Amino acid sequence: MHTTSKLNTNFDGRAAVFARNIYGTTKGRIRLAVVERDLKALLASLPAHKKLRILDAGGGFGPLSQDLAALGHEVVLCDLSADMLELAHQQVSDKGLLKQFSFIHGPIQDLKVAELGQFDIILCHAVLEWVEQQAQLLACLAALLVENGHLSLMFYNRDGLMYHSLVMGHFDYVYADLVKKRRQKLTPNWPCRPQQVNDWLGALGLVITDCSGVRVFHDYMVAKHIRLEQADEVIAMELAHAKQAPFMHLGRYLHLVAKKTVPGSPLKEKESNT
Repeated sequence: MHTTSKLNTNFDGRAAVFARNIYGTTKGRIRLAVVERDLKALLASLPAHKKLRILDAGGGFGPLSQDLAALGHEVVLCDLSADMLELAHQQVSDKGLLKQFSFIHGPIQDLKVAELGQFDIILCHAVLEWVEQQAQLLACLAALLVENGHLSLMFYNRDGLMYHSLVMGHFDYVYADLVKKRRQKLTPNWPCRPQQVNDWLGALGLVITDCSGVRVFHDYMVAKHIRLEQADEVIAMELAHAKQAPFMHLGRYLHLVAKKTVPGSPLKEKESNT
């Protein structure tokens, strides 16, 4: 059952639909291509041959963390949906990766450093927009991150949603401050304001080191048939423009990589001036 609480949204009963609609489409391929490229760059910047502890927070069936586990890293996958975790367990088992995985059924907010320790990398993709108390969630993630660890955060971009609404002429939606009378099943409840997310991260000592737009033009295409007929070219174009202003700021999602620092550290001072 698809349910929403004051804290989180649960996708029980919709795991297969979610997997098909999100990852079985051109837009899903774009998401994976952009985030995979950013994560590859992040891993390349870290010491080689180091076994990393990775938390996939609200990771669903873990399409990206499965790839990281295949590289030899240790993954803890947490999700509120039992159906998602069952799908993840099946896929991980089929790939022979069970030794690298641990599964936690429950909300991210319940994860404790005293019980789990801290992680070198935390993935939190397409989760923030489904959580009402977003600043609290980010604080939980920051606590679970080691010093100099990295947060890979992808969220539904309210600015991109506003632009899409204007382009499509959905002015009633704009007048309603992007709040629909009836929630769509896979439309996030709380789209994120990028500046607000940046401010929250900064207050937690997390410095943004990389940023990409996800689906910076795909959703705005007039000739929608091209999305399928020329999918490979569309994905290549998305990758080519994902880090270029102004396109990146119009992505339906934004992917940020942020490094946990201590206040007043050289990295924080240097990057805050860029």
